[in-house]
Amino acid sequence: MTSLKFGTSGLRGLVTELVGLPTYAHVRAFCAMLQEDRAAGARGEVLIGRDLRSSSPLIAAQCAQAIADAGLEPVDCGAVPTPALAQAAMAAGSPAVMVTGSHIPDDRNGLKFYRAQGEIDKADEARILAHHEALALTAAPDVSAEPQRRDVVSGYRARYVDFFGRALEGLTVGVYQHSSVGRDVICDVLSALGATPIVLGRSDSFIPVDTEALRPEDEELARRWAGERRLDAIVSTDGDADRPLVADETGRFLRGDLVGALTARFLGADAIVTPVTSNSALDRPGSFARVVRTRVGSPYVIAGMAQAQAEGARTVIGFEANGGVLLGSEVVRDGRRLAALPTRDAMLPIVATLALARTAQKPLSAIAAEARFAIALSNRLQEVPQDRTTALIARLDAEDSGFRDTAFAAHGGVAARDRRDGLRLTLGNGATVHFRASGNAPELRVYVEAPAPAAAEALLAENLAFAAAQTR
Repeated sequence: MTSLKFGTSGLRGLVTELVGLPTYAHVRAFCAMLQEDRAAGARGEVLIGRDLRSSSPLIAAQCAQAIADAGLEPVDCGAVPTPALAQAAMAAGSPAVMVTGSHIPDDRNGLKFYRAQGEIDKADEARILAHHEALALTAAPDVSAEPQRRDVVSGYRARYVDFFGRALEGLTVGVYQHSSVGRDVICDVLSALGATPIVLGRSDSFIPVDTEALRPEDEELARRWAGERRLDAIVSTDGDADRPLVADETGRFLRGDLVGALTARFLGADAIVTPVTSNSALDRPGSFARVVRTRVGSPYVIAGMAQAQAEGARTVIGFEANGGVLLGSEVVRDGRRLAALPTRDAMLPIVATLALARTAQKPLSAIAAEARFAIALSNRLQEVPQDRTTALIARLDAEDSGFRDTAFAAHGGVAARDRRDGLRLTLGNGATVHFRASGNAPELRVYVEAPAPAAAEALLAENLAFAAAQTR
């Protein structure tokens, strides 16, 4: 049984099960879908990008071979942020393939597919799988394609420099570079906007930084750097630079949904689209004119943004609890235009959050406190097969469940259940606990909200232990 599957954003799995025929066949299937729809673009180009994990160059070369063998023109864009590739593909009217496993460990990797209009949707995923089966390929040819090369980072950098001008003048920002493919362009953009970037923690080996489940060592590094240097913020991203990390001047990381909300506030959004895992404070009256809740995953957020626009929203921002921000509509300010980019992007929320703090002339910690978010924490149990997570959720969601009542008796029982993605439980004492299977890896995600930090930490630890015991 293969580990390869489409998850919340693209096809993911073990490198050993992706390299070779699986990569070749899935990309050929993607090309077959494009050709069937006459959606390969006027020049038949398919752009290819990759992150910095060790397996990505070989997989990207196999993608190029598959594209060439399909009769299309592969274009090698090199190691680039996923949103930079997506922006260039949309501007060129071309589809694209990004080789990345995002935040998952180096022994795993993946493919993200883009039409000329943006990310593929769930219907496209099903069609790719159908074409994959119909092609019935039995072997991948040796790599011999020599794709043309193209710079897409310059246009991505210009996107933010042209819109934000010198919005970050005078700020000193630590950049935790680790192995992010966006590590250098982040420094370039911050510098061009007037900030002084300070390089921190650059790594030659791949580090799986997950913006939704930070490693304790990453949190400790941020606190140490903030204590050693006078910084206004520390910023970073996941591996393919489509999800941001933003820490305040003390080295405390802001949750991704808070960063998304601050971005929406800075850009004047009248509608936000975000999954059910994002903070309940977003639904507070007066926060935003319209809030659309979805399942976890950028395809669902993109569909929600289209819904909001169809219903008359003017400025639509999508974001997830992991921090990825999607710009669903063009933003115009002081005669400057920021084009829509309906794919997860780390640069926009990093710059917008810093610009908001500078404009308000307040430290980032004060800006975060003013948002009055509920205390929300999340973490994961790794190497938990999805069927075990499914079984646990089914037991908790059963009608007249004595198991559920016993499990949460100390918290006043369960007052409400939300089944839109996994199972979100509102407890009798007002706290929430949410269980769901990761769409990208064999992991069980646990999210909690509580009124105070200590209560949230205890609730998260309790339910991680509970889930671990139930899924052994």
